[in-house]
Amino acid sequence: MWMGAYSLLNLFGLLIQAIFIENFLLVNFLGMCTYLACSSKLKTANGLGVAVVFVLTVSGILNWFVHSYVTAPGALSWLNRFGIDGSAINLNFLEFLIFISIIAGFTQILEITIEKFSPALYMSLGLYLPLIAVNCAILGACLFAVTREYPFVPNLVYVFGSALGWWLAIALLAAIREKIATSDVVPALKGMGIAFIMSGLMSMAFMGFTGIKLANPTAELEAAPATVVINANAASNQSSDEMKKD
Repeated sequence: MWMGAYSLLNLFGLLIQAIFIENFLLVNFLGMCTYLACSSKLKTANGLGVAVVFVLTVSGILNWFVHSYVTAPGALSWLNRFGIDGSAINLNFLEFLIFISIIAGFTQILEITIEKFSPALYMSLGLYLPLIAVNCAILGACLFAVTREYPFVPNLVYVFGSALGWWLAIALLAAIREKIATSDVVPALKGMGIAFIMSGLMSMAFMGFTGIKLANPTAELEAAPATVVINANAASNQSSDEMKKD
């Protein structure tokens, strides 16, 4: 439930895979609106990146508990202890609504906190800070983790790594845009045009990691060859029996 078949090395591989190999912005293209709108300054990009890391990590943890104990098929079986047959109750249709509500709640808390302690960052983020609540990258990471049925600790590592990957992508673009702001760029491509081109080039670089699998649990990989050997032996025995019959 907590670690499953994952070792510490598997968790490190899962973190690297979430940041680089399956980067939510540059590979899955989720969360592009705030990525393009708030990447003109590195300071603003870093502030938004930290906010996304906080919201996604906490929301991912809470959404895992919601899925495991409330909305998954048979998740309410723990109600049997109180004399209620919860195994027949399926609240999966409420999963999206609950996930979004949790994300929106933490976004509101984060917005109040930033406005209190960093008014300058709050003003620079503007409308895009509350839009974290509907950032498809945050909801997508929570749903990906649930769909892949990660145990608790791998789920935590995955959502944290996904958030770090989002932060890395927006920080890279912001640094490049600050540099090219004083460069000789074709007038027709200034602004959003050159930002799209740079995003495409960065995406091509990150997609070069496609196909690398670092997050597979060691226990499953060790069990697979044993299964192959058993199947091979069974096939061999069956062939021998057929030959004896002939």
